Amino acid sequence: MSYPILSQMWQRVSIVALLLLIPSVGIAILRQSATVAVPVNQTPKISTPTTSILPNHPDYQALQAFVQKYSCVVSVQNFGTVAITRTEFATILNACVNRSNELIATDPKIVTEADMKTLQRLESKFAPELATLTSQIDELQDSTPTQAPRVRTQDESTRKTQPLPTAPSLSISSGSSMHNQVVNRAYMPKTQAGGIRGGVAPEPQTGSRFNTENYNRIEDNPFHRVDNDPLSTFSIDVDTASYSNVRRFITQGELPPKDAVRIEELINYFTYNYPQPKDNRPFSVTTEIAAAPWNPQHKLVQVGLQGKRLESETLPPSNLVFLIDVSGSMDDPNKLPLVQQSLKLLVNKLRPEDRVSLVVYAGNAGLVLPATAGSQKSTILAAIDRLEAGGSTAGGQGIELAYKIAEQSFLKSGNNRVILATDGDFNVGVSSDADLTRLIEHKRDRGIFLTVLGFGTGNYKDSKMEQLADKGNGNYAYIDTLLEAKKVLVNDLRGTLFTIAKDVKIQVEFNPAKVQAYRLIGYENRLLQNQDFNDDKKDAGEIGAGHSVTALYEIIPTGMKSDVKLPTVDPLRYQRSGETASGEGGNELMLLKLRYKLPQDSTSQLITQTIQDDDLRADPSTNLRFAAAVATFGMVLRDSEYKGNANYDLVMKLATQGKGEDREGLRDEFIRLVEQSRGLITRK
Repeated sequence: MSYPILSQMWQRVSIVALLLLIPSVGIAILRQSATVAVPVNQTPKISTPTTSILPNHPDYQALQAFVQKYSCVVSVQNFGTVAITRTEFATILNACVNRSNELIATDPKIVTEADMKTLQRLESKFAPELATLTSQIDELQDSTPTQAPRVRTQDESTRKTQPLPTAPSLSISSGSSMHNQVVNRAYMPKTQAGGIRGGVAPEPQTGSRFNTENYNRIEDNPFHRVDNDPLSTFSIDVDTASYSNVRRFITQGELPPKDAVRIEELINYFTYNYPQPKDNRPFSVTTEIAAAPWNPQHKLVQVGLQGKRLESETLPPSNLVFLIDVSGSMDDPNKLPLVQQSLKLLVNKLRPEDRVSLVVYAGNAGLVLPATAGSQKSTILAAIDRLEAGGSTAGGQGIELAYKIAEQSFLKSGNNRVILATDGDFNVGVSSDADLTRLIEHKRDRGIFLTVLGFGTGNYKDSKMEQLADKGNGNYAYIDTLLEAKKVLVNDLRGTLFTIAKDVKIQVEFNPAKVQAYRLIGYENRLLQNQDFNDDKKDAGEIGAGHSVTALYEIIPTGMKSDVKLPTVDPLRYQRSGETASGEGGNELMLLKLRYKLPQDSTSQLITQTIQDDDLRADPSTNLRFAAAVATFGMVLRDSEYKGNANYDLVMKLATQGKGEDREGLRDEFIRLVEQSRGLITRK
């Protein structure tokens, strides 16, 4: 064995020995350093190739370029001039990922799209070594004696936060199968025994540890016979939380619970190429018909709404109140630290005319920052840095205080909004869903809307947060990574915060001469009574500036003998069914009606549009193909009784055909997510 190799081995053994002999220092190094020492005397849990990588190898050169460009700290001696093992390569790669996290937290544009692509490719290629590396780090932490947790003082408010979870760049092709599942664990230190700050027990985790995550039960919308039930009425939904939450499960190596899969939120996570509205309307309406991919005897009807885009200079000023959960359950790297970094991304986009307040709640609610102009970014960021988790959760008290502050700074012609960031664990104070929703509905009617941002795992309360956002005329997103925060709070900022149409309802009347039966795909918890369509007091969904909303109907043509079992209803005695009114209908498949209100109005406006049977397209657009791919994926994950011949191969085919231009790389990420899901099924 050559002297350089012996020297390298001795250096790594020495580092590990130091970490084991001085536990507190060792853990601090592991948590804060951009490098990780890998013990050489431990047998890897995952079998990996040991072939050395030479300096002239393209992967070696790509990693070396990233190290030099972004000043990553490297623990491997003579890197750049000598051959290294795959394990050493993974160690340096992990350091580069940590470094990219730090830079993105400072400015999302620092790391270029090309360099993020390089990192993703390398992470996918070296996923087994990264898994082994993470496992060894966990073992080192498990062998470390427990240290008493130290409460952070005021002087420590500006310390560097722990490295945060990351995800593939939102503006590029992304989604390596091991990206979140393996690498993120390397910079998520385990909670020390004996609890966390505030005396609260360590947070339950998914997997083998206790899990109290909560989801409302979802029953797939059934088929309805047109001759007995020709009207379908529902509220639009622009929430996206279900998709990022489902992605979180899959990247952690498990399939999501069926009730975590809300198909409409999966579909609406993506943008579609719908035309901009005309005639001063806040949104356009686009429809398309094609054969249903999972059952070619049926037809698939797409209804797409596209919100009007607003230029930055035309956006009204914002009065934003950040309501932050700082209870003990939030003391985890993918919770409060991620909340802090996420809010900083939003603060960097504030204008001087915008105002920001900061309210926190744990055992009690308190005002951390009164209304502050968007130009005073350093003041706002310092207040965010001072947040510390600990105590129980008085969610209701926090919401009351946040709305009070929002009212004090109310902008009559502006955007007034409370932004709630939590894991949803409301357990003290106004904790009943009924009391919370009444409070939020009352404030909604006074012009203060609510945005809900979900964080974390283990005790995540999805059902409660979705309900709060729905009642608050706002949107609900789940943030599992800093780059998802960038998507929600930077890329989708206008659509998230600036409502251009509220109480948007859709009602479809099907022509029994053309349609035998229909079902709405998704939107199970957004269904309305038919009479609600004309009731302007009935709350419905909102469209933000630039937002798109997509809905899909699966229909069975009249006279078609389908393999789907339809509900049986006795013939009506006193009226005829299955017939159109004399002289009406013709070749019409359905009548589409939409009602909406402008943000400051209390009276709705009506849009009507007919869809003709001969509008069927033999070559569907990329919009319809991709929306169908996501819907198919949702039905497969839910194992829906209406999935027909849907499977992962069909999802991949539709998604590939419908990928289109994909500027943000989200559709490519979806394809990778489907591949990973199929791998989970294969292993099971």
